[in-house]
Amino acid sequence: MKTTQSLTALALICLQALAATAQAGEIEVLHWWTSGGEARAAQSLKASMQAKGHTWKDFAVAGSGGDSAITVLRSRVVSGNAPAAAQIKGPSLQAWASEGVLTSINDVAKAERWDELLPKVVSDQMKYKGDYIAVPVNVHRVNWLWLNPAVFARTGAKPPSNWEEFFAAAETLKKAGVVAVAHGGQTWQDLTLFETVALGVGGAEFFRKALVQLDPAELNGATMEKVLSTFKRIKPYTDRGAPGRDWNLATAMVIKGEAGMQFMGDWAKGEFLAAGSLPGKGFVCTPAPGTAKAFIYVIDSFAMFKLKKPANQAAQKDLASAVMSPEFQEVFNLNKGSIPVRMGMKMDKFDDCAKASALDFTAAAKSAALLPSVANGMAVSSSVEWAIKDAVSQFWNSDKMTPAEAMKKIASAAKTRP
Repeated sequence: MKTTQSLTALALICLQALAATAQAGEIEVLHWWTSGGEARAAQSLKASMQAKGHTWKDFAVAGSGGDSAITVLRSRVVSGNAPAAAQIKGPSLQAWASEGVLTSINDVAKAERWDELLPKVVSDQMKYKGDYIAVPVNVHRVNWLWLNPAVFARTGAKPPSNWEEFFAAAETLKKAGVVAVAHGGQTWQDLTLFETVALGVGGAEFFRKALVQLDPAELNGATMEKVLSTFKRIKPYTDRGAPGRDWNLATAMVIKGEAGMQFMGDWAKGEFLAAGSLPGKGFVCTPAPGTAKAFIYVIDSFAMFKLKKPANQAAQKDLASAVMSPEFQEVFNLNKGSIPVRMGMKMDKFDDCAKASALDFTAAAKSAALLPSVANGMAVSSSVEWAIKDAVSQFWNSDKMTPAEAMKKIASAAKTRP
């Protein structure tokens, strides 16, 4: 009898194992999270999927803002070999969906009440014609200024809260032989700095009209000229090695004390944490000058592509569910430096930078000061974004171009057709 029971139990275990194997699928995910803090965050997603029995196929394409990854993705989709999910954000989600290559994940979203768990500004962007075609991962704040407190203490520079104080601090750092502003001379980094300055100088309403709505009057007005002049004043406080530098290498300069400050989104915090640097001690986060009451956001998301194999489709849905789970939202964002996109999350384990970011995100949403990042694919079409990037970088790198000439280039770029 015991032998029969044992054999029956063994058979049941084998059947369960076979069933699990039959349901297991392969999940290929395209992303560009390859730097220290980002890579750790990606590993948490991989572990979550493997725990469900699925095979994870990493499709990581290095290249900072993801421009290289999107080029590779395009060729894969055209050849009929799309991955299960790809890191796509902003208006590009709707552009891909309009091509008929994305699949609906409404069944997962409805079962898990995503409409109740996500801010409307987020859920709207994850949908195409009312259907969820992507899952949001996190919320990044762009308008941060990162400081090395040891460098400030050593040089006598004072942490700035406005532009006058910023330039005073930058001058003090420069005279002490320290690179005042760590910067990477890539077009997306130039535009990230520019849009931060635009918010700090012009305010939320100007930002929205000029850089999101592309209002010609604002693009050619006096405030834009002041923004461009302030932007260019920062250039002498960067170093000669800036052109072409990746953002995480610029962050490393601040971590090592080679530079005093960096303008960058809170993905930079992941680099500080990965290096063992602690908030308030190894680094300080503060809103960029003049931007304390506003929030330029980036929402990372995974677009879900149409797949043929049922097992892979099931794995894809498990991926969507895993990304929105409280457990993943916490682990991922602790590593990434961002904040959970899912509302109602406990922030006990998060540092003061993240807690401040979460509070400011909520407050900015209520005061109409929640603004999509132009530089990081959240605000305008990719063609307009690229044209503005080029115009801003030309101005940044030119010794002769005037703010008035730059305004004309940016206004012209805003008229670029898809």
